[in-house]
Amino acid sequence: MEILAMILAGGRGSRLDILSEKRVKPSVPFAGKFRIIDFALSNCSNSGIYDVALLTQYLPLSLNEHIGSGKPWDFDRRDSSITMLQPHEGPGGSAWYQGTADAIRQNIEFIKNKNPKYVLILSGDHIYKMDYRWMLKEHKENGAELTVAAQPVPIEEASRFGIFEVDENKQILDFQEKPAEPRSNLASMGIYIFNTDALLEYLEKLENQDLDFGKHVIPSMIKEDRKVFVHCYDSYWMDVGTYDSYLAANLDLIKKSEEVGIDLYDTGWKIYTRSEDLAPARIGETGSSQNSLISNGCKIEGTVQNSVLGPGVTVRKGATIRNSIVFSGTYIDENTHLDTVIVDKKVYIGKNSFIGHGEAKVPNYEKPDVLSSGITVIGKGAVIPEGALIGKNVRIFGEVKLNENNKYVPVGETVKK
Repeated sequence: MEILAMILAGGRGSRLDILSEKRVKPSVPFAGKFRIIDFALSNCSNSGIYDVALLTQYLPLSLNEHIGSGKPWDFDRRDSSITMLQPHEGPGGSAWYQGTADAIRQNIEFIKNKNPKYVLILSGDHIYKMDYRWMLKEHKENGAELTVAAQPVPIEEASRFGIFEVDENKQILDFQEKPAEPRSNLASMGIYIFNTDALLEYLEKLENQDLDFGKHVIPSMIKEDRKVFVHCYDSYWMDVGTYDSYLAANLDLIKKSEEVGIDLYDTGWKIYTRSEDLAPARIGETGSSQNSLISNGCKIEGTVQNSVLGPGVTVRKGATIRNSIVFSGTYIDENTHLDTVIVDKKVYIGKNSFIGHGEAKVPNYEKPDVLSSGITVIGKGAVIPEGALIGKNVRIFGEVKLNENNKYVPVGETVKK
């Protein structure tokens, strides 16, 4: 085997908060009909990489059900496979994955049994299109032992990333993990190609319990003057790890064609997924949709503007949805208005309600670091009664059933079951 892809898909995604309350972050719906994980899987399939391992940990059921045998991505062929790897008990006992490299380390025997020449390590929660064959080609040409995909970022944001300094040949001279005063703006994308022998060497000799590629493996290889290079990537890439980035990445898909983040209509590089068998979307006599993504099975009698609707969403007459994301199976009754809201699956919102009301004067009181820009989030299966008034920066957890006594939720509040 030439190359094995290993996708890290076990992170809880705590900054996605309510959306990852009952599912792992890569399993969160995206762009209406897709899941976040679909982009990494589709990149592998489109790049001709059909041996894939998915490392899961936190609440894996939703992800496992979505992946199945891997048929939508063509991983169920005779000469291909997708393997789900979870923490397991070994001679030294059992342990959760403690770091990105520790997750790979706990599956060393799997890598040895597959015996690839190269190992491609990916994150399962990034939105981008990449042909990994170009990265592998550079890796070979450079005689590299490790190649890391990197992208320039605004210098004022560089302290949020792992930052590289490179020479004229793109060989890495120095690496700083989230430096307070970055000396470069070339940021790691968390995409790695290792020579298998080099990967196994460092996994076995570094003894850190929380072994991480950014904190331990890459700095060690640079310090020991190993052949570590960057592959510069200049197309769209987004880590959708926060409410703000998640909403922005969804809305990037509906910008004008010359500004679009990722072209979902590119027949040469399709994004594959496990689709629900639903009828085509229907926009009724009183319905309208402008600059939006409307998935199959939607019934629109109201107005949808600059928004993304998942499969089977109902929007009744007089309702308006603006700058919002609505997951599958949600019902929005008559004359109800949503403004900058993320609504999870199977939510019922009664008529004559206003969600995302007022100004974002204060952040969410309980989680100000998570929700402060004016987004309101409603969890899976919640019920919002008729005539509700819910402000901005509000968090309503899944399966909460508001009633006449608590249907007015001020800016910044959190409602739990």
